[in-house]
Amino acid sequence: MNRGSGESRGGVNLPALRGYNEALLLDLLRGAGPAGLGRAELAARTGLTPQAVSKITARLGADGLIAEAGRAASTGGKPRTLLRLVPDARHAAGVHLDRDELRAVRVDLAGRVVAESSGPLEFGAGPEAAVEAVVRAVRRVADPAGLPLVGVGVAAPGPLDHRAGAMGRVTGFPSWKGFPLRGVLEGRLGLPVLLDKDTNAGAAAAAGAWLRAAWPDADADADVGVGAGVGAGASVGAHAGVGRGADVGPDADAYAGGGSPTCVYVHVGTGIGAGLWLGGGVYRGARSAAGEFGHQVILLDGPPCRCGARGCMEVLCLEAVARGDLSEAARILGEGAANLVALLDVDRVLLGGRVVAAAPEVFVAGVGAVLAARALDPARPVVALAGAGVPEGAAELALAPLFGRAG
Repeated sequence: MNRGSGESRGGVNLPALRGYNEALLLDLLRGAGPAGLGRAELAARTGLTPQAVSKITARLGADGLIAEAGRAASTGGKPRTLLRLVPDARHAAGVHLDRDELRAVRVDLAGRVVAESSGPLEFGAGPEAAVEAVVRAVRRVADPAGLPLVGVGVAAPGPLDHRAGAMGRVTGFPSWKGFPLRGVLEGRLGLPVLLDKDTNAGAAAAAGAWLRAAWPDADADADVGVGAGVGAGASVGAHAGVGRGADVGPDADAYAGGGSPTCVYVHVGTGIGAGLWLGGGVYRGARSAAGEFGHQVILLDGPPCRCGARGCMEVLCLEAVARGDLSEAARILGEGAANLVALLDVDRVLLGGRVVAAAPEVFVAGVGAVLAARALDPARPVVALAGAGVPEGAAELALAPLFGRAG
């Protein structure tokens, strides 16, 4: 995702793809941060002609989406004019429907949180009550000055059908099966709505954190936090402790595999799941079912799980949490994470959710210790805190089409 420092996608010099080319330039300018890029750099990175870039940037400027960022130092000729994204030009909302809580945020085009709201939610009360709660929450975080939202991302417990926008057979909540949540919310809000699993939104939040590192927080609302309760953590292995901001940023050299980073986001809350960021985007699988991480069986004939199986990692881990043995919960989580690392060879394992937030050092150290013990390669992945929460990731998914990426 290091588009601000070299990675590029090809533009197409066809009038029919004007929208794609606009999104492509916006994406590059987002990755560049406030420093911006010159028109010649945009042309070089996209393969578009200088004339096409000039026309597109003129349109984007007229729409208020980009502005001048100053002039680059002269190399002998006329100093180049630099262009930057205008983060406050548009906003998006993100909502996390958890089993007992609803959190909503509004973010700018750089992904920075500018408003947030949270409150209790009884997921078992059924879809209609949840829809009303989402509508109220989006209205609470909406811009009082009337700046329109480009869309709303909604993250919910899986399984669900991302493409159809419908809920699946959520474990323990049969009334949700088949409910067309996306369509109902679009009708109520009058906005594009994207529905995805909470764990996929968590993976998108991690990717967004890499991009947000290009945008300083000085001009963001100092009274508004990301609401996740955890920051980006230090890696486990050669490093000790849990910090904020370590190992996070759009630096491709930080990733073991080079190029686009890959990661597994592991969420521990009322349930356990994983989101996969592979190949530059969220990997959902053929049926939107990828990431059912908590229901891998790690103890044959173990205790029954609410999914119907026995010995699932979720039931074992959450039982350890319930009896206060967080070190054992972290060890169990680490075993499951090590299985995923062995299968996918990812650069990072990022941890989030309220259980992790309550004892971040325990979980980062515990998961890291298991990965170190089971590593077949000395260049094992980084284990860190996620750096952003699920509602932020849902908003990131809602922004994705504006930057030419699938939500």
